[in-house]
Amino acid sequence: MYVKRDIEKVLLKAAESFQVITLFGSRQVGKTTTADHLFGDKFRFVTLDDSDDLALARANPKAFFESHRWPLIIDEVQKEPGLLSEIKRIVDEQRRIWMRNGEKRRLMFVLTGSNQFELQEGISESLAGRTAVMNMSGFTQMEKRGIEGSLFESDFELCLQKQQNYPEFYRSRQKIFEDIFQGGMPDICTGESARNAYYKAYVDTYIEKDVRKLIAASSEMQFRRFIELLALRTAQELVYSELSKDLGINVDTCKRWISILQTSGIVYLLQPYMANMSKRIIKAPKLYFMDTGLCAYLCKWPTSQMLQDGIMGGAFFETYVVSEVLKSFLNNGVDPAQYLYYYRDIDKKEIDILLVKNDALYPIEIKKSISPSKATKNFSVLEKYNKPIMRGMVIDNTDAVRAINDKAFYFPVSLLGA
Repeated sequence: MYVKRDIEKVLLKAAESFQVITLFGSRQVGKTTTADHLFGDKFRFVTLDDSDDLALARANPKAFFESHRWPLIIDEVQKEPGLLSEIKRIVDEQRRIWMRNGEKRRLMFVLTGSNQFELQEGISESLAGRTAVMNMSGFTQMEKRGIEGSLFESDFELCLQKQQNYPEFYRSRQKIFEDIFQGGMPDICTGESARNAYYKAYVDTYIEKDVRKLIAASSEMQFRRFIELLALRTAQELVYSELSKDLGINVDTCKRWISILQTSGIVYLLQPYMANMSKRIIKAPKLYFMDTGLCAYLCKWPTSQMLQDGIMGGAFFETYVVSEVLKSFLNNGVDPAQYLYYYRDIDKKEIDILLVKNDALYPIEIKKSISPSKATKNFSVLEKYNKPIMRGMVIDNTDAVRAINDKAFYFPVSLLGA
């Protein structure tokens, strides 16, 4: 069963302007399925998981493309970055032909990969200006419910309109935590795989196929422990010295391993907002897992109810909200790093998310409880920036968009992504 993905519209738009689309994302989030659904009727398909095709790609890229002619979907392209130079040659040659004949350029290659770490340099050198690069995540809560998603907005009037468009949006806190515990992996959400068995195999496969070639073989067990410790720190500031001390590894190794997890779509680092006030701002990023189900599995939470009632309930609720916001940006082809931050100063005044748009600041708080008091008490710290401060948002489990006062409003977590 194919589930319509929000990123489809951005992929189809990119196909009108680029000769190559590069689609990244963590393993099994649906990259290949989506590419095949959108382009498979006109494009050939090859995967570098096939040992014969991989061997040919490594030995003779030119012969590889003589065997697999464009238009072509290449799956798991990160296994042979050497193909990128040959793709550049083919694209540039075809561009010259189209230019001579006065023809319109069109999409030639769709590349999918589960690890951007190995391809970043090759893409920037070989395919700059030729490829649209996009990142794909697991299902959003709206994709699970069959509702078309949109870019996250924190404008009060727009949020009221979303509520009117989806009058049956509300879900109980218990249902939200069942969603958090399940996560967004398509095979789990569609019932094709049992949750615990799936995540066990997922971690094993990730380490064996994506990580093993990037770290020393003797460090594999340590890396497993590393991601388990990170899961326990989701929604917290990332302090490399603490991690290195707990694991007995150096800070440089910690940074490298975090980078591997970032570029393979497992975690996201939300950067602090500084804007020339760096002396009083905490500079460490906050770490979030992109899939709450994977994070809960790594933390060994046995049920959604125990997760909801447990000591990490607030951290998982925050991780869920942040990941849903991030997915909405990625699914619309927008880099969240250009707009989303968090704020915390040395006086421990914190704002969970700071949306910066058109030089205005939109403060956002995330609260697990319903209609919490004092949720907006830190919004005033932003006045020192001398920028417009827009009406703030408090995301909780309320059942309606409603005003708190003229400076803030409540927004239901159940409506995120609509």
